[in-house]
Amino acid sequence: MSGKSAINKEVFTPHDEKMLAAVQVKRRTKKKIPFLATGGQGDYMTFICLSVTNKKPTSVSLTKVKQFPGSSGFVKRSQWTIDQLRQINGIDSSKDCPEFDLVFDNAFDQWVAGSAGEKCTFIQILHHTCQRYISARKPEFVNCQSKLLGEDEGVDSVLFRCKVLMKRVRKELVAHPGHLLRRGNSILHSAADSVTSAVQKASQALNERGERLGRAEERTADMMNSAEQFSVTAHKLAMKHKN
Repeated sequence: MSGKSAINKEVFTPHDEKMLAAVQVKRRTKKKIPFLATGGQGDYMTFICLSVTNKKPTSVSLTKVKQFPGSSGFVKRSQWTIDQLRQINGIDSSKDCPEFDLVFDNAFDQWVAGSAGEKCTFIQILHHTCQRYISARKPEFVNCQSKLLGEDEGVDSVLFRCKVLMKRVRKELVAHPGHLLRRGNSILHSAADSVTSAVQKASQALNERGERLGRAEERTADMMNSAEQFSVTAHKLAMKHKN
């Protein structure tokens, strides 16, 4: 399970929330903190996560999540509602870069993402989410490349191919349970990995073409959950035929 999937499962799912996007970040400027119980600045991993509640009325939040050394778990730190977000600064609208700033009512953070691609994907999804869920005063997106704020052409066709792949694998497993049993758990992992890989490649391709992934990210998150459930079902089917 990837780090971001683990964050969703550990931090958001128990509170009936769904993580739409996450980006691993580091501060561009260090805060002057005289003492940290964790052992000092930079001694942990930080993620900025965008999430939405499953139940209505819908609530959207940006959450700072940290993972400290020696721990496999994640800790929720600061959290803001999307209505508290005032500005997203992409730093340079002329080229891809990993830096960005987030300005809230009561906070201002300067970040650098793990890569320019991760930052671009996060801002694309954040922009779409703001347009979808904020009806009054929307946050300002400044110094952002136009491709990050554009329409998501081609998303539906890519997602359709992913769904077709999932259905095809499911059909094969149901039609040939004996084959599944002979090959054991490897085919279960292969099936889930195939769907996961398709989703990741689709997201990467769309990002490289500068297409927004907001609506796609929500649907791919659902597909990833479906792939997990599918793997469990296939395993139960194998055990049934074994007995």
